[in-house]
Amino acid sequence: MNPTIAAMVIASAAIHPVWNLLLKKEPDPQLGYLGLTVMMALLAALHVVVSGADIAAAGAVLPLIFLSWCGQILYGTCLTATLMRGDLSAYYPIIRASPVFIVIVGVSLLGYSYSWAVLAGIAMAVAGGFLLLYRRGTHFLADPATLGFALLAMSGTGIYSIADSQLMRTIEPEVQLMCVEALLLPVYLVLYLRRRAHTRQPDPRAALVRASMFVIPGAMAYSAYYLVLMAYQMGGEVAAVTSVRQASIPISVLLGGFFLREGSIARRLFAATLLASGIVVVIASG
Repeated sequence: MNPTIAAMVIASAAIHPVWNLLLKKEPDPQLGYLGLTVMMALLAALHVVVSGADIAAAGAVLPLIFLSWCGQILYGTCLTATLMRGDLSAYYPIIRASPVFIVIVGVSLLGYSYSWAVLAGIAMAVAGGFLLLYRRGTHFLADPATLGFALLAMSGTGIYSIADSQLMRTIEPEVQLMCVEALLLPVYLVLYLRRRAHTRQPDPRAALVRASMFVIPGAMAYSAYYLVLMAYQMGGEVAAVTSVRQASIPISVLLGGFFLREGSIARRLFAATLLASGIVVVIASG
């Protein structure tokens, strides 16, 4: 993998868990996602105006834009369902295993081929991510429904990643972000309004103020996503890029350890080393 592409993906991975941490502080997740999506859509529109990117070019790739949107919806809804039903430490490693999905789809349906070294690096990165988050006593196979939601969320990540990598051959990253986020906005708005209609809500002005607090997380999420799209545009292979993005896992673990004082340092150090080694193999072999 080109060092510049690798640096961009690692930078994106470093940003991702930070805005996730900020988002998780919001007691109303649907309001949080709505505020985040509004911010990303506005930033994308502003970026398109400043850069002068060709919006009309999106008309030639509408099926791929729709596929990216579908992947985002599948990921978001199934992630929420998984977290409502099961233990994050048990299922999040499965959700983050999208490189496996991408390799399977790429080889079986899209005619991609990968060297054994790249496949080994991907396997190491995924295994390291799993070991970082897995805890003893969490038996995900005991709940097939929750496992199914986790696998669907993983598939959603793989779907929009494949679609995004193809989109970057035709349109600019800011155009893709503007189109997809604009399509996501009414979905999150409807979800928020439906829940709001069935629960007792505080002053709407307070909700507006809370939503406005997502300016910084929204800007960080936009930057992280934009860097990944740029990596695709510069020729980054989708399975390799998503494998390097696994670098966000040890960062999230460090944040969790700092704020939550979690243990199992020896196991996590081994797992982080395995994950980092896989990333190095992917970068060196890609």
